[in-house]
Amino acid sequence: MSTSSQPHHHRSWYHAFVSWLRVQRCNRRQASIAFGIIIALIITAVPARALQVRLSPNPAELGDTISVIVQPTAPSSSPPTVKMGQKTYPTFLVESGNFRALLPTTPLDPPGTLQIQVSADSEVQNLTLPLRNRSFPTQRIRLSGAAGAGATQHELDRVAAFKKLETPEKFWNGPFLKPNEGRISTGYGIRRYYNGVFAKDYYHRGVDYAGGTGSPVVAPAAGRIALVGTVAEGFRVHGNTVGIDHGQGVTSIMLHLSRIDVKEGDFVQAGQKIGAVGSTGASTGPHLHWGLYVHGLSVDPVPWRYEGFE
Repeated sequence: MSTSSQPHHHRSWYHAFVSWLRVQRCNRRQASIAFGIIIALIITAVPARALQVRLSPNPAELGDTISVIVQPTAPSSSPPTVKMGQKTYPTFLVESGNFRALLPTTPLDPPGTLQIQVSADSEVQNLTLPLRNRSFPTQRIRLSGAAGAGATQHELDRVAAFKKLETPEKFWNGPFLKPNEGRISTGYGIRRYYNGVFAKDYYHRGVDYAGGTGSPVVAPAAGRIALVGTVAEGFRVHGNTVGIDHGQGVTSIMLHLSRIDVKEGDFVQAGQKIGAVGSTGASTGPHLHWGLYVHGLSVDPVPWRYEGFE
């Protein structure tokens, strides 16, 4: 009797073991499904980090350069884009790992509210920035003889091409230097009457330094010499001219020089001598005209000299 019951006993034990295994597998599947559901709920519950954008100065005023710092939410294969009005401006990677665009404003812009759109991957942010009015003095200038001659097409074409430069590298570092030790005789943005006629779409696109003839002119910041023009080759209005490409759409142009000490292609450091003050071209007396341009538009150099754009 006992011998015939042994196979039955083994079968009962075997079936119990198989049942136990099935229960364990079922429990593991249920645990795995539950774990997946929990993870999905956690991911859904944590909001995606929004695109971070910082505008400065805020508010801005006419002539300011607006810095747009964009912190992407994730590494991207393409840089973000920044649009103001109908124009799209390039962004460049900066040392912090963020991207930056520089937006120019001028005295000819209407004050009010700027509409700025930032796009990165699938995210879009629409921002507003107050642009305050600013009072610019009026000046009356009388030009005669060679000083009143019109510009040649050659100089206009060469200067226009220079101002369009958007070299990806950033050459400057820190605030810009004063390019001449003379006093400022004409500030940025001044409106003018020329020979009694108001220049409607004109504003003084730079700062004039009343240095003596032959006094040194230095590079306000590092960059590559991208333009050298002379009276002899037709620079009748600009006079002897040096243009420096500081990179990322920022350029300096020095006018009315008596002497030029650099050549196109040279790389200069901040404070390096590039020429000397003169009165060539459309000039009523010895002075240096320094124009600072961002993406082809003349901006106020003062914030660049005292605050800088890193």
